[in-house]
Amino acid sequence: MDEEEQNKLIDLVKELVHRLLSQSPQSQQNPQNPNFENSFRYALRILSSRLTPSIAPDAAAIAESVKRRLATQGKSSDALSFADLFAKFSSKTGPGSVNNKWAVIYLLKIISEDRKSAKNVVNSSTLLPNLGVHELESKNDSRVLNGKEDKQLGWRQNGVLLVNKDPENLRDVAFREFVNLVKEENEVSEEVLVRDVLYCCQGIDGKYVKFNTMVDGYCLSDLVKVPRATRVMVRKLCELGWLFWKVRGYISESMDRFPAEDVGTVGQAFCAALQDELLEYYKLLAVLEAQAMNPIPLVSESAGSGNYLSLRRLSVWFAEPMVKMRLMAVLVDKCRVLRGGAMAGAIHLHAQHGDLLVHEFMKRLLRRVCSPLFEMVRSWVLEGELEDIFAEFFVVGHPVKAESLWRDGYRLHSGMLPSFISQSLAQRILRTGKSINFLRVCCDDRGWADAATEAATAAGTSTRRGSLGYGETDALETLVIEAAKRIDKHLLDVIYKRYKFREHCLAIKRYLLLGQGDFVQYLMDIVGPELSEPANTISSFKLAGLLESAIRSSNAQYDDPDILDRLRVKLMPHGTGDRGWDVFSLEYDARVPLDTLFTESVMARYLKIFNFLWKLRRVEHALIGAWKAMKPNCITSNSFTKLQHAVKLQLLSTLRRCQVLWDEMNHFVTNLQYYIMFEVLEVSWSNFSNEMEAAKDLDDLLAAHEKYLHSIFEKSLLGERSQSLFKSLFVLFDLILRFRSHADRLYEGIRELQARTMESSLSSRDKKKSLRQTNDMHTKPGSWLSDGRKALTQRAGEFLRNMEQELDATANEYTSLLEGFLAQLPVQQHVDLKFLLFRLDFTEFYTRLRPSV
Repeated sequence: MDEEEQNKLIDLVKELVHRLLSQSPQSQQNPQNPNFENSFRYALRILSSRLTPSIAPDAAAIAESVKRRLATQGKSSDALSFADLFAKFSSKTGPGSVNNKWAVIYLLKIISEDRKSAKNVVNSSTLLPNLGVHELESKNDSRVLNGKEDKQLGWRQNGVLLVNKDPENLRDVAFREFVNLVKEENEVSEEVLVRDVLYCCQGIDGKYVKFNTMVDGYCLSDLVKVPRATRVMVRKLCELGWLFWKVRGYISESMDRFPAEDVGTVGQAFCAALQDELLEYYKLLAVLEAQAMNPIPLVSESAGSGNYLSLRRLSVWFAEPMVKMRLMAVLVDKCRVLRGGAMAGAIHLHAQHGDLLVHEFMKRLLRRVCSPLFEMVRSWVLEGELEDIFAEFFVVGHPVKAESLWRDGYRLHSGMLPSFISQSLAQRILRTGKSINFLRVCCDDRGWADAATEAATAAGTSTRRGSLGYGETDALETLVIEAAKRIDKHLLDVIYKRYKFREHCLAIKRYLLLGQGDFVQYLMDIVGPELSEPANTISSFKLAGLLESAIRSSNAQYDDPDILDRLRVKLMPHGTGDRGWDVFSLEYDARVPLDTLFTESVMARYLKIFNFLWKLRRVEHALIGAWKAMKPNCITSNSFTKLQHAVKLQLLSTLRRCQVLWDEMNHFVTNLQYYIMFEVLEVSWSNFSNEMEAAKDLDDLLAAHEKYLHSIFEKSLLGERSQSLFKSLFVLFDLILRFRSHADRLYEGIRELQARTMESSLSSRDKKKSLRQTNDMHTKPGSWLSDGRKALTQRAGEFLRNMEQELDATANEYTSLLEGFLAQLPVQQHVDLKFLLFRLDFTEFYTRLRPSV
């Protein structure tokens, strides 16, 4: 502004000071009077101030504060006068009225308090913190008062004085002095502190009590002069506001994220329960605020006890909310990263408390929190429905095929299992719902609904929603037990009666485990020639026809057609050099829902057992075939009268050697087969039948069937720990099959020798006829019948020597292999395998039949 405007402004300030001083009789209007000079400087200080008030604009509150101060100073008449003047001032509107009435009242109040605190202060630097006072006090300050130019003063267009230079840091000095003045001005009453505390307990900063990020809590400003005990009490009371802020923040954050999976229905119920507790808290604060604004007796108080709300009384009122809010804040911190059953379990752990207040509070909270979880349990055990959109339940479902539904469709998620539900109860809950789904999906059955209704009635509950809640764990357990008992029984009835599980197990035993003797014998007889061919030349269709013939020719024809229809021929993968015996097998078609028990892995184990038993039966069949060729009435000593005595002795020795070796092998195979068929298969079946009767649910039935298979595997040398013994046994089997080929060649040669010897004793006419017939049978060059008697004797001796050598080599190899096999039996893990040694020990039988050396 220019010089004229500055002079005009200064003149106006002087005029204002004159008018104010004229109200006091002792004041002098002489501009040279020190009182006038100080007042003028004080006016400049006010005009140049840029500080703003730290409280909300409230004219009524400021007026009330002025009246209270006057009343406490004993100036009741002044208080009444001020009230009357303020009423007129505040009611005046229209032209000439003041718009910002609160600012005027506040200014007058600050000036009044400032003048009282500055009575003994004459240093104008205190009064003018923003003014270069050394210039005003110098001999040239008349220039300033006369409106002349000063380099250290500047004026804004709105009339606020600014300081351009402050070489002596007078501003810092003045600010420190001003801080001291503010401290003196900020002595607050307890009523104001109570009101601030109530604000803070709602998460709102008060006038003097504010949130301090440095200490992470609400506290009084250092500028407020209060006793240390009051400051500590305010801090303790405001802890409730900090806890409230934490709980409310968690609710807001969670509800903003809902319906995200990390919140879920349990988290939503938790937030709703917390919100209900905060509503009760709001009601208490509303009552306390009303008391703070309009004091009335809070309780029946004796005369003279006072009727205002003090900080001490506030601490009494906050005692119970503080416990609850602190507990809610702890739960909020604990549950921030939890959801579903894990959240309910974490909250439940805090309910185990001896304080009745805490116990009841937590029980009320948990009833709300666990409501979705208990509804999931009810829906699962009574309806088989998995209503778990946000993956909060401790039962988890997976999309699988029907045959895998029971084993892989559902499982327990231990991380979501709340601590108030035991592991055994959780397993029963899992199985009950799984049984309902198995009946519905795999068995196409609806009878479970009646069983679920009966279970709810027996447990004293209902099937409707909300029938269970927290604190009713016994009722939940009773419901689950009743539902599991009835639904599991219904499931087993469906498996046994409708789908004939027992009959199918027996059919597998009779056909895959070769328990139907006449069928097995006839099947071997008719497929034997076919299976002797190379594997790649065999037709599965032809084998299927032979299987059908074996069924029609044995007692198998009387079985249930549904069972016989499931029995089929299967050729296993084979390579070059494999024979039909190596690839032939039978399979059983287990359909839904039986494929839950007869899974692919289970049927693969049955196939392995079949291959072992089929090999054993093949070896037995081979020995029986050898015995048919070795019948005593087929070969007589009278047939060899024309042979030399030495050749006859050699022949008898070879035959005896073959007979003894056959007896040894037959003894071993017969006893091994008896052990397998009776001590293994029949005993295991008997135990399995008893466990089928005792089974209470499908898991028990699965366990019994698995035990049955495991028993057969372990006792039949098919287990992992018996593999070396199993390999030794199969080497013995191969050796016995080779012995069959040796025996066939021996007796074929002996029969040829017998025929040639008998031919030599016929008449010449018969000789020609016999020779013709024999030549038709043996057309190979070098046949025995084409030689003379001497050559016949020579070739017979050579043949017998070769056969005896082969038999000796076979016998020695067999003895070595058998001794190695028997030596491994005592060290087997399974007890039945150890006792197999006693059945196979035939030392006396050996000694008696082995020829003397």
